[in-house]
Amino acid sequence: MENLLRPIYQERASHSNTLGILMVEKEHPVSPVTDNFDVILFIIVRNAEEAWYVKHYEYENKKAAMHIVDERLLNNWIETSGYRKVVQWIIEGKILFDRNEYVSELKERLYNFPEENRDLRKAIEFAKLIRAYRECKNFYSSGQHLDAYSMMVRSLHYLARLSVIEKGFYPEITVWNQVKKIEPEIYKLYEEFTQSTEPTDKKVQLMLLASEYAINSRAEKSTRHLLKIMQTKHTPWSFGDLKVHPEIDKYALDLGALLEYLVERNIVKVVKEETKGKYIYHRKYKI
Repeated sequence: MENLLRPIYQERASHSNTLGILMVEKEHPVSPVTDNFDVILFIIVRNAEEAWYVKHYEYENKKAAMHIVDERLLNNWIETSGYRKVVQWIIEGKILFDRNEYVSELKERLYNFPEENRDLRKAIEFAKLIRAYRECKNFYSSGQHLDAYSMMVRSLHYLARLSVIEKGFYPEITVWNQVKKIEPEIYKLYEEFTQSTEPTDKKVQLMLLASEYAINSRAEKSTRHLLKIMQTKHTPWSFGDLKVHPEIDKYALDLGALLEYLVERNIVKVVKEETKGKYIYHRKYKI
């Protein structure tokens, strides 16, 4: 297939703004990683007119997809897990073209997973975890046990991704394969929850208790990204100021749930400031 695609990627390699080209081949009959295409041609460019351009090809009953992605969008995907397949494409893909070792250095960065990037990813996953866990508790308390079950599965998935990041790895699409190897306790929680023959409401009740410890024990380390930002000034933060902070916008949608959790855990303090209204206060936050 590489020979068939060579004219296409060689033409792209001749463009001065092309930084690198990788090829990912389908390894299994059903391949979510490649969207079931036989080959993914992944092209990283700089200052593209279109941030993400996709084109499909077919030849001799083989299918190929070409993705041309601007490096700014790519970096956003990597930081936020916005398009999870991309990390696998970069790590596992075969380099076909590499301008000034751009792709080689990108692969090395993904293997090393720098701590500052890890802190951001932990904050993103933990914020999602808190929201999903709270929604699960709400569904359970209101008797919506099937919805509670579904939300608990989601919570465990976020917990699994968080545990992988803690070990210094990017979570892949097949995250439970990773977790089984590097964090067997989390895998056991998931296995017990999904395979138990207990009634649905009982399973959710038990897992709410079991996962609470796993969540609480990770609170400070997982929110270090947010706490460091809050420590950059001595005066309290309004929610609005935190929400629009450029380093927090990646998890701004879950920030409210995250802050309330940290207040309840006594990790973040609430400061009340008077307003013109009697007995009405501005609610601000500090470490």
